[in-house]
Amino acid sequence: MVLSLCFVAALCMPAAAEFRLDSRYQDKDGDLIADIPADPSKQIDPSTLIFAYTPVEDPAVYVDVWKGFLDHLSEVTGRPVQFFPVQSNAAQIEAMRAGRLHIAGVNTGSNPLAVACAGLRPFTMMASDDGSFGYEMEIVTYPGSGIEKPEDLKGRVLAFTAETSNSGFKAPSALLKSEFGLEPDKDFTPRFSGAHDNSILGVANKDYDAAAIANTIKARMIDRGVVKADQLKTIYTSQTFPTTGFGVAYNLKPELQEKIKQAFFSFDWKGSKLLEEFSKSGDTTFVPITFKDDWAVIRKIDEANGVEYSCN
Repeated sequence: MVLSLCFVAALCMPAAAEFRLDSRYQDKDGDLIADIPADPSKQIDPSTLIFAYTPVEDPAVYVDVWKGFLDHLSEVTGRPVQFFPVQSNAAQIEAMRAGRLHIAGVNTGSNPLAVACAGLRPFTMMASDDGSFGYEMEIVTYPGSGIEKPEDLKGRVLAFTAETSNSGFKAPSALLKSEFGLEPDKDFTPRFSGAHDNSILGVANKDYDAAAIANTIKARMIDRGVVKADQLKTIYTSQTFPTTGFGVAYNLKPELQEKIKQAFFSFDWKGSKLLEEFSKSGDTTFVPITFKDDWAVIRKIDEANGVEYSCN
């Protein structure tokens, strides 16, 4: 089963989308996420929990960042937790669909795919202490590129991240077409870098003329000294979108799902590596979310792009 091929093909389809779960899942309560199987024999209770964070350029950095939280998660659930460094959004979704991944932080644009095709049950995201959350998609270029506004992208190379990314592909594709009449291959040359980190570094090093990226990732890279602020120039900023959504595989035993939720909401961020890393983009806690409400804008972007969720 190679979900990445299905996803890419689906994103290229022009028909309007209607969000629906794969036929292997049920949604009797209408919350748009897979119900926990009523039959206990179809529920799983793994002895070791596998956790994955959304793909980043250097997973080794995030193994250390997440260690304190995963130790807390292990203590609350009473079982070992292993960090699984995924290399792509599609690989992460495929791992959960195949039963090899139990808890995941899935990026904004991939959340609907993970919910529809892998049975992800998202319940939280990172936010600031006042409860505010979200990030903006930015189109960035480098000083001296000759690109001052989106219209100047005509005839240039624009880097996207991956077809499943909201800020790295889906939102900029829809916005560039609707607001500026710009379409990939016709008006500019698209490139796919594979990750926001790669796109940002590519622009800073002048490998790409411009890139569509999440500004929270840009902020963390600047803070770590991976790139300098003066290497990048923003020419477009979108509305605010929800951030990475964290959730569990639908078929974990209900009591285990509750313990996992308890671990997220009881984690003490003070002095943690999680705070050190994510406070750079304003995130200092976990807050409850619902996929039905908080991802409505993302599903609308998918609809504008003609996305269909084909999971075969």
